[in-house]
Amino acid sequence: MTSPGDEVDAWKRMMARAWLLVLALTLGACASAPLPAPWEDEAPLFYRITYTREPTPGLNVEVFPSRSFPPEFLFRQPGRVTSVIATDIKGNQFDITPRDGAVYLPGWTTVLRYRYPLVASPGERGRHMFGGMGEGDAWHVAGKAYLLTPRRVTPGMRAEIAVYGTRALLPWTPDERGVYQLRGLDLIDAGFHAFGGRRCTVHIGESVLEVALLGRFTHLSDADLCEWISQAGGEVLTVRKSFPYPRVTVRLVPVPGKTTPGEFGMTLWSSPPSISILVGQDATAESFAKDWVALHEMLHLTHPAFVPREAWLSEGLATYFTEIARVRSRRQTAEQTWRELTNGFARGQAAAGSRAMREVVAEEGNYMGIYWTGALFALHLDVELRRVTEGRARLEDVLELLAAPGSTATLESFGAAVDMVAGQPLFDALLARHLPKPAFSELAPLLENLGVRIDPGGVTLHAAPGSVLREDLDVARRPGASR
Repeated sequence: MTSPGDEVDAWKRMMARAWLLVLALTLGACASAPLPAPWEDEAPLFYRITYTREPTPGLNVEVFPSRSFPPEFLFRQPGRVTSVIATDIKGNQFDITPRDGAVYLPGWTTVLRYRYPLVASPGERGRHMFGGMGEGDAWHVAGKAYLLTPRRVTPGMRAEIAVYGTRALLPWTPDERGVYQLRGLDLIDAGFHAFGGRRCTVHIGESVLEVALLGRFTHLSDADLCEWISQAGGEVLTVRKSFPYPRVTVRLVPVPGKTTPGEFGMTLWSSPPSISILVGQDATAESFAKDWVALHEMLHLTHPAFVPREAWLSEGLATYFTEIARVRSRRQTAEQTWRELTNGFARGQAAAGSRAMREVVAEEGNYMGIYWTGALFALHLDVELRRVTEGRARLEDVLELLAAPGSTATLESFGAAVDMVAGQPLFDALLARHLPKPAFSELAPLLENLGVRIDPGGVTLHAAPGSVLREDLDVARRPGASR
């Protein structure tokens, strides 16, 4: 018979092995260790990217590898590039067809050339947030979709990118020549890129958010859109003491025929992270009051990137704090916040059924179950931290503690930070309570203790043993206040 601690350890090992298998299949032999100094390779891999309008919008890409680079290159999201022209040192040209995204360089190759079409082909489906979407001369694409990179990327590898023909917004800051200096890791986590469009800048404390507006909006001015991003960035400060990164890039892409302000959003862990949001082209400024998408994506910046990936925890934290931040900023009332949370828990429970938490969070594609199972655990963890410390500590203290050593964490280091903030072992025991049970079995007793009652007409809040803790969740810590 195993103990709860043994079960948690076994589950952690299982999830780590699964993630490592996915990583190996996706990235081959790529490394993601911290960048050493000095650089291993003196000659950088140079990319010259030129935006062109004819015959349709696209990117003409020239790649100049040095002789020290390995001969196998790779499109990490293959599909749109069907021909790569390699030129060797004698001027000979070779027309190469990528096979499963792979391109093998002939000997003494000096330059690779190809065209990446930003316009989707007739056979493609969806809106192509990664592959390319836009209108006119304003386009959005993921770096991994169009950049041909070495299959094996080492930590000391470096690259340079220069963009011509239009104004670009990439995750990194260009140097005084307008050239982007990249590390090997940046070629793997290349983030979202914007070409063309308009720009605005948002300041959140000492941090800067550079925003690309990639198309026309029926009722929204550029100022409306940037104020929306500013509002979301300001609400992050109800969770963290300061904005988590000095500079972040954001791309707003209109979706024709839609009125919802935030149709969909995504944060990629480039360095620094890059955010993109699909915005209803017919949305109004008034509709931003109820939007949660921009805030949710910003809140992903408040927690570390989990390695191996723990979607249930990262999405759970962002989902939980989305509602907490909105009540702390007074954008919604406490009753509205708990109605949003309980409605979300109900959707998550419907998606999870009677399955145990460990099964739900491991199920690929069960987004509703994963997000809201994680949000319930985040709520429970926040309540327990406050309870065992008599209100002196809270979940955001864990995020502050984890921010000090860097932008990544493991499930184990997150748990250790929880225990340090709690002043006693807490994380593994709470996780062991949740993992083997039906995913939402802890919900009803938790709500009852907090004084949250679900009635036919909505949600009512009442006095209960934990109602003081519940009320404290709604309040952001004052700047300068101690734990």
